[in-house]
Amino acid sequence: MFQSLFGSATESEPGLLERLKKGIEKTRAGFVSMIEDTLEGRKEIDAGLLEELEYALITADIGVKTTAEILESIRQRVDRRLMQDAGELKGLIRSHLVEVLESVDRPPPLVKEPPAVVLVVGVNGSGKTTTIGKLAHRFTTEGRGVLLCAADTFRAAAIDQLEVWGQRTGTEVIRQKSGADPSAVVFDALQAAKARKVDCVIVDTAGRLHTKSNLMAELEKMNRTVRRVIPDAPHEVLLVLDATTGQNGVEQARHFTQSSGVTGIVLAKLDGTAKGGVVVSIARELSLPIRYVGVGEKADDLLPFEPERFVASLFET
Repeated sequence: MFQSLFGSATESEPGLLERLKKGIEKTRAGFVSMIEDTLEGRKEIDAGLLEELEYALITADIGVKTTAEILESIRQRVDRRLMQDAGELKGLIRSHLVEVLESVDRPPPLVKEPPAVVLVVGVNGSGKTTTIGKLAHRFTTEGRGVLLCAADTFRAAAIDQLEVWGQRTGTEVIRQKSGADPSAVVFDALQAAKARKVDCVIVDTAGRLHTKSNLMAELEKMNRTVRRVIPDAPHEVLLVLDATTGQNGVEQARHFTQSSGVTGIVLAKLDGTAKGGVVVSIARELSLPIRYVGVGEKADDLLPFEPERFVASLFET
């Protein structure tokens, strides 16, 4: 079950597992095949096997901490004679990955009185504006009224790109001219949403490097503007990360979390990398839930994230 931002639960989507499998083919082909090659024909769990296993996990961007935890768990089980056959290792790894992801998984906050406000942040090129378009498609398909806010006023192309997504999804875009004060655009969008009784406002913010303090300060100003209009908002601050950046994405997420109160991660372009294990690394390092994963270019290629299904899509052929 997925808990929506609006408090109503929706069933897991039909065919979600198969779509996930297709979306992370590169990761599954590299990661699982490497593990299977490591274990093939091996019965004894020895130092050489654990070294090869460590290489496979780190190569898939599972992360150093999670890899160390898995290896330590194996050693403890072997020492206590709870595990002797190398064939059992695949199941243990799978269980541990689910445990890590489920430990940080939590539903979005309930929004009793619309509009729900979703602030979307990230660096340039992460797929942020495209992700917003896909979110608009998902929410409108669920029957929600959505308003898009073009608060990325630093880049004229971003406003135009959002307008294109607005047309595709039948969603109105609140905008001002290029170079306008982003906080003023946000204020206009929230006032419009309240007046029109719209369910959700999705705010596109300027792509910014986490190292640019002036732009991060602008983000904080936008947050203050949101709270002045709707005291308990923003209800979600979603950080869009490009999955192909691997461990660099973890560092981006750490800085954005400190400065903008990120509540969840959207991992874009997951279909374009063999290192989809970064999902686990982000969850483990930052204690942040993964909300959605992007697995293609189409409007409906943004899939809700569910730990058990994600790990199943990695290990099941």
